[in-house]
Amino acid sequence: MSTPSTPDAPLRIAILGLGKMGGILAQGFLSAGLLPAKNLTATVARADRDRTPDLGITLTTDNLAAASAAEIVLLAIKPYQIVDVLRQIAPALQPGKLVISVAASITTATMEAAAGPEIAVIRAMPNTPAKLGAGMTAICRGHHVTDAQLALAERIFATVGRTVTLDEKLIDAATGLSGSGPAYLYIIMDALAEAGVSVGLPRDVATLLAAQTTYGAAKMVLETGLHPAQLKDQVTTPGGTTIAGIQALEEGKIRATLIHAVKRSAERAKELSGS
Repeated sequence: MSTPSTPDAPLRIAILGLGKMGGILAQGFLSAGLLPAKNLTATVARADRDRTPDLGITLTTDNLAAASAAEIVLLAIKPYQIVDVLRQIAPALQPGKLVISVAASITTATMEAAAGPEIAVIRAMPNTPAKLGAGMTAICRGHHVTDAQLALAERIFATVGRTVTLDEKLIDAATGLSGSGPAYLYIIMDALAEAGVSVGLPRDVATLLAAQTTYGAAKMVLETGLHPAQLKDQVTTPGGTTIAGIQALEEGKIRATLIHAVKRSAERAKELSGS
């Protein structure tokens, strides 16, 4: 039986499924110094072992063994696998151990039913910038999660970016915004870079200008505390270049399109959860 970590004893985490998100989180946790590599175990499908990045962590194909050796079991597998894997590792779960799922659309109630009585489960929705410590993770707690366990989950995901704790009814909305959001922003950056090329900039320069401008604008919102509309007004002078560009954006209905994208993504997440 595992014992809770103390401040002087590093966490022991098992990541079940070292795929795309599992690998991103593993790299992020190690880069942030959350725990030493020897305290991180991950499971892989046998066929995938040769394609797994060498992180210096323990790799196994045995989910039950990995879960038995950790205080925190992080499920980074496909949504359709969650229930079967929870039933498989149920003998390793007991009150005090924390199960965290990063699978979209699987509810805490579904996980609790599969994990067994009084098992603490948390649902989290991180995004891919967690790989560079710039992620955004939405978290919600199950019925048996203590305040200390919730704080621990927030601490874990804070090492790879920012966190927000929500009621579960809002997690699908967060999936539509921050979970899928990087893809929307990559499309916007790609379009800005293409526009730069169209007005004569070299492609590498246009891409740099688009990416750094996006990064800087986000940093302004996060660090000044000002509303994006206020920051937009600071850039926009009467009769100037920016207002001409904004008018073109409004003519193209960019606001309505982005709102529609988030709503469609959130609706799809809700459909997949069956709620």
